[in-house]
Amino acid sequence: MNKAARAGAMLSLRGLPDEIVIWEILVRLSPKALLRCCAVCRAWRRATSTHDFLLAHHARQPILPLLENGNELDIFDHRPTRATADQFQSFDICGQNFLNLGDDFAFFHLVASCDGMLILRIDDTDLFVCNPMTRQYACLPLHLGHKWTLLGMYPHPPTGEYRVLLYLSNPDADHKLTPGSYVLALGSGQPPRQIEWPDAINLESEPYFRGSLHWYPTNVESENKTIYVFNTTSESVREMCAPVVIDCANLFEKDGMLGTVIVDYMKTVDIWLLQDFEREVWTFNCRIELPVQQIGMQCDRCDSRLPWKLVVVPGDDALLVLIKFGEWLFHVGKDGKLVATFHRKNVDPTHFQLKQTLVPHTLFQTS
Repeated sequence: MNKAARAGAMLSLRGLPDEIVIWEILVRLSPKALLRCCAVCRAWRRATSTHDFLLAHHARQPILPLLENGNELDIFDHRPTRATADQFQSFDICGQNFLNLGDDFAFFHLVASCDGMLILRIDDTDLFVCNPMTRQYACLPLHLGHKWTLLGMYPHPPTGEYRVLLYLSNPDADHKLTPGSYVLALGSGQPPRQIEWPDAINLESEPYFRGSLHWYPTNVESENKTIYVFNTTSESVREMCAPVVIDCANLFEKDGMLGTVIVDYMKTVDIWLLQDFEREVWTFNCRIELPVQQIGMQCDRCDSRLPWKLVVVPGDDALLVLIKFGEWLFHVGKDGKLVATFHRKNVDPTHFQLKQTLVPHTLFQTS
């Protein structure tokens, strides 16, 4: 930005106290817009680079759903203030401006999200933790040849570290590591540490709620009423009652409450909320009737038995139901009505979300 432009920018804010400019205006901007504003003047750059400001800026960011899209990740900005053309923001995660993997990989999967950071599995071998906003990343120091399953990522309050919970299903050649659950402190340089939790492999969905990760077992051979709860401070496990007898469900956290989603053959979605956490009291919240016929007509397919993928994630104001069917992505409201339809051939909705951040972390190396 030239001197005249800088002068104009400062002139337009003349009369406003710095406190208002920084803590009421700049703190509300998106990360991309904030980085542009940092180039206006040194005072803004200094003020917006402090740890307190970056934490406050992160706290004001919306929580947005993530979709896998070939070799890219898409952020779906569903807010009504966004123009249709701006609702999808793509990141070429594996490209030369980020992980720079070239043609040496076949695929990647998103396996965890926490405080604006993501963990990706590359070709079922390497695990990378990254921040898509700052383009920083680090490879998890795990032994090659081991079959690691990542169960979740979380902040560890006593140490301030970020840690991951892993499950090892096969021992290494020299048997230094035995099958079981392990904790790895990111950036510590220490090897994974085994903990007591032998049956952690059949787990799915891990919302972070009240300092704990939560999972449903994915063993579909028998119905269950158990949710596993992993306390991220003590790094211990307990069980919690689920609301109803189910064989498949997903969990989410919204507005300080834990919720569960139960889908009935792609016709209805039942939402239950944990009303009393201490007493484990669940209450039925609502039933969403899915617009099956409308979706079938949109796709020129009338057979609702064709494969769908449905995820329910919390939005700013209400729950979002995202359905992938054929080459189309459907956004369904809590009232069961179609909110929007997108022709997105390769996207795959996930249960993960991103709350963008510019907060620096020492666990990264700069790409």
